[in-house]
Amino acid sequence: MPEIAPFKGIVYGPDLAGEASRLICPPYDAIPPVMQQELYGSSDYNAVRLELPAEPDPYAASASRLREWLASGVLVQDGEPALYPCFQTFEDEHGVTRTRKGLFAALRLYDFAEGEVLPHERTLSGPKVDRLKMFRETGANISSIFGLYADPARQVDEAISAFAETHEPLIEATFQGVRNRLWRVTDPSLIAAAQSVLAGLKVYIADGHHRYETGIAYRNERAASNPGHTGREPYNYIMAYLTNIYDEGLLILPIHRLVHGLPSFDTECFIKRLDKHFTVWELPGHKALDEFLAGCAKCISYGIVLPGVTLGITLDCKPEEALSTPVPEVMQQLGVVLLHDLVFGQILGITAEATSKESNLVYVKNEQEVFDAVASGKAQMGVVMKPTRVSQVIDVAASGEVMPQKSTWFYPKAMTGMVFHSLEKEA
Repeated sequence: MPEIAPFKGIVYGPDLAGEASRLICPPYDAIPPVMQQELYGSSDYNAVRLELPAEPDPYAASASRLREWLASGVLVQDGEPALYPCFQTFEDEHGVTRTRKGLFAALRLYDFAEGEVLPHERTLSGPKVDRLKMFRETGANISSIFGLYADPARQVDEAISAFAETHEPLIEATFQGVRNRLWRVTDPSLIAAAQSVLAGLKVYIADGHHRYETGIAYRNERAASNPGHTGREPYNYIMAYLTNIYDEGLLILPIHRLVHGLPSFDTECFIKRLDKHFTVWELPGHKALDEFLAGCAKCISYGIVLPGVTLGITLDCKPEEALSTPVPEVMQQLGVVLLHDLVFGQILGITAEATSKESNLVYVKNEQEVFDAVASGKAQMGVVMKPTRVSQVIDVAASGEVMPQKSTWFYPKAMTGMVFHSLEKEA
């Protein structure tokens, strides 16, 4: 029964709140160097200066800046604990306007073995080392994790929607076409209702696995060094943006693959080897590929982009017959699992080590980038993926298994700078 709690959020002060579109940023792992520079240029107070500082010692810079901004009133800490509903309105890939509804809360940290909060992707050690240094220096969650829960009755959704309809948002900010609105809820009855609903459900991590595991490591450090540890201190919680899987605005987009640097890659030989396992269709181009993949909603299929040719391929046999090693049934239906094992491993000879180091693979989120990279010669081939379904994420997490990295892209990201969470004792 996961516990959520209201917290005294840290938000931009009233003098800056009206400029919020220049203040928010994506989480650290979605900020490439060029965007980091652009965000630095947008405002002296952009949240990137806390989330991903450009200074030689980013951790000390973030901690120092957080203290300075709190002291000067750039940031202010709320006087009473609250939950923070946040709605994100955007256009999907078909031009349809959608609004994803969720709320920021303090989520109690549970070891995965407890079965209350469940992961769906593997993590790497490097990002966890980085974030632990940031936790230690700042004593704060600068960005949140993104968690899912399953409530078909949509009780919390309806409550926060009703609240939003009758209250002006605390912060409104637009970033890259996504409108972000944040409210502050201090009503004890509404908070208690949200806590009651979520207490009976699991939380599935959609985004922020590294931050969550870092939160556990930080909690353990602080508890071990605190003789008076009670389990109620703020460091026992992590800031989480929580969304119902039944929310109409929830969207998962695919992450496509580019293959490069294979010394003996031969297009004709590759297609012949594909033909042993897949039905292969030659397609007239980009639009035809989209139609092909849309028509193969439940089957294991991919788009293969090669110089001068576009293919649609669908697996002929059962997944377990094509995989080199047995995997649990819940994993067999994941297109990314079979792609990495059969196509990349068995057919192309890309090792698991090369995959983890991204020696021969590049991941891109824009389908057009796949066609452009192959046409320009930057990639030898590209794979256009179908999105992972929400039900697959839940099934994998519930089974105790984890997906390969880069299996899901929940869009849009929960933005950094809407609210921050102190891990120190609240005044």
